[in-house]
Amino acid sequence: MPIIPLTDLSHPALNVYARLTEKQLRTGIDPCRSFADEAAPSMSEPMFIAESPKVIHTALGVGLTPVSLLCEARHIEGDAASIIARCPQLPIYTGSRELLSALTGYTLTRGVLCAMRRPTLPAAKDICASAKRICVLHSVSDTTNIGAIFRSAAALGIDAVLLTPDTCDPFNRRAVRVSMGSVFLVPWTYLSAGSIQEQLHQLGFQTAALALSPEALTLDHPQLKEIPRLALIMGTEGDGLPHRVIGEADYVVRIPMAHGVDSLNVAAASAVTFWELRQN
Repeated sequence: MPIIPLTDLSHPALNVYARLTEKQLRTGIDPCRSFADEAAPSMSEPMFIAESPKVIHTALGVGLTPVSLLCEARHIEGDAASIIARCPQLPIYTGSRELLSALTGYTLTRGVLCAMRRPTLPAAKDICASAKRICVLHSVSDTTNIGAIFRSAAALGIDAVLLTPDTCDPFNRRAVRVSMGSVFLVPWTYLSAGSIQEQLHQLGFQTAALALSPEALTLDHPQLKEIPRLALIMGTEGDGLPHRVIGEADYVVRIPMAHGVDSLNVAAASAVTFWELRQN
């Protein structure tokens, strides 16, 4: 196995882990890399970063391709050992905990990062062909919420997740970490710009917009569970869904509240909704 010890933060191989923005990782363009940086991983294709052995193993389990590994030296025979056993030719960059903390800005809980090739996103019609329950995220920008929503989606039987173009990237490093790798387990892709309602109807779904509306059906209304193919539309953390999206939806749904509480965080609301409207 190729092990490359690191003694400072200038090594070009660290570009992918610390010096590139999420946008640069998505596009595969590394402005930090020069032609002389032969030791640096190629950034001719999009990448993302997976953190912790559990998350990395989940990514490997669905066939995603690793490019390099970054870990504390002591983890080569510890937390990273099982990853290395699965990928014996993978370049392994190692350094002290202090060096890696300076690189990432925080102490790595399990001390292992993996740069991986970003897969090509599927078409919405392909991942929704046999789906019965899907989640549609409209303008959700918080990476922690994205990760938590995907974790609930995987656990509670959501078949696919569709995102509007302005929703946060589920392969963002923090979203991947918060999801505990669930972003690799639930099929997802972006919707096209334009009418959400029209696109979802073309895919064969009725739509339910989650919104605080006096006329809305309560989440436990029996009519909702009888819908064979249902798309659950959830909005941004602050303002919720636009009035246009709510107005176009087949159903408007609200979660009943107590003690004068008027709303839930979108991640918490998603978990409640997924559970209540799951199909047995």
